[in-house]
Amino acid sequence: MAVCGSNLTADCHFYFEDKKRGQNMKKIIPVLIFLCFWATVSFAQTPQAPQTKLKAGDMAPDFTLTDTEGKTVKLSDFRGKKNVVLAFYVLAFTGG
Repeated sequence: MAVCGSNLTADCHFYFEDKKRGQNMKKIIPVLIFLCFWATVSFAQTPQAPQTKLKAGDMAPDFTLTDTEGKTVKLSDFRGKKNVVLAFYVLAFTGG
């Protein structure tokens, strides 16, 4: 940091810039600490995938979903009649 000396304009300019930079750093450091803390907490609480006892070739458990027309449809409604293919698109149409 420069001290105001014989060339007042140049020296004082550097002094005040350094002072402003120090004040800005005092504002930025708590924000960075908060962001690091928030990121750590967010990732630490990621839920684990549920464990299943199903194996390849096992019959799928019955479940109920809503179709694109708003009707409730159960997997058992199609059992023995049609093949069922489910496609899950993570975060599709959710804005996330």
